[in-house]
Amino acid sequence: MAVHELPLERRTLHGHFSRDLEPVASVEPGDSIVFAAPDSGWKVEPDRTFEPRDPKLDAGHALVGPVEVRGAQAGGTLAVGVDEVRVGAFGLTLAGGWSTPLNERLGVADGEQHRLRWELDPDAGVGRDRYGREVSLRPFLGVIGMPPPEAGVHPTAPPRRWGGNIDCAELVAGATLYLPIPVDGALLSAGDGHARQGDGEVSQLAIECPVERARLTLDLADLELENPVARIGGAWLAFGFDEDLDEAAAQAVDGMLALMRREHDLERRDALALASVVVDLRVTQVVNGVKGVHAVLRDDVLR
Repeated sequence: MAVHELPLERRTLHGHFSRDLEPVASVEPGDSIVFAAPDSGWKVEPDRTFEPRDPKLDAGHALVGPVEVRGAQAGGTLAVGVDEVRVGAFGLTLAGGWSTPLNERLGVADGEQHRLRWELDPDAGVGRDRYGREVSLRPFLGVIGMPPPEAGVHPTAPPRRWGGNIDCAELVAGATLYLPIPVDGALLSAGDGHARQGDGEVSQLAIECPVERARLTLDLADLELENPVARIGGAWLAFGFDEDLDEAAAQAVDGMLALMRREHDLERRDALALASVVVDLRVTQVVNGVKGVHAVLRDDVLR
């Protein structure tokens, strides 16, 4: 299988989703793409932003792509294997200072933003903030997804059933994300490096950082999906996205019941009863307008 290197340049970057964007590469199923990316705010250095940018078309995350997968058809399923995510040397986390429902509820919407600047050591897998506090790194791509099937320019912030800004901290190297394909050719884009994030991403930012090197393997899968699922080390995940957290949770459970039927040949009500015992619901993120929930079924809970 071939490996396609995507250079970090104006041609390969965009800040919105659209089915009308010309693909920057065309790959066969099973091929891999390798790329670097600015952080979510287009920074390539702590005090330097990638230029030039279009203020309207590049208002969202800095994404690399889109990449056409030959033979991918709308209604099918794309398998995205996360082979490697290596972060850059710096990161940033902000808290407060702008209006969101959560910030308003917590009383931090007004006043100055609090900034944590991070020095990242990808070799040691450690991040250190300006106060000397250290965290272990678990790097992943916040955005892996395809454009909606409708024409036009679509923002990168909300996750959708075709992927996008999922912000799931479990999608580290070794994971495989399965996405319903919205358009022929798939037109996958990716970016939004996170050096580490907690479930929920409660301040609205993780450790936002550039990506020094990422490698994804793109393939087609024989699965019928309503919403994304993922395979991680020792577990399956099923996702739900909606402005209403209850609906997002219901979608995640629905996807998990379908997965339990496929993997364990369980009738729906039996799967639901068993899921209430062995499946964990986690809040993926609550900050992208559309909230996310992922259901987790570990391999070792059923014997």
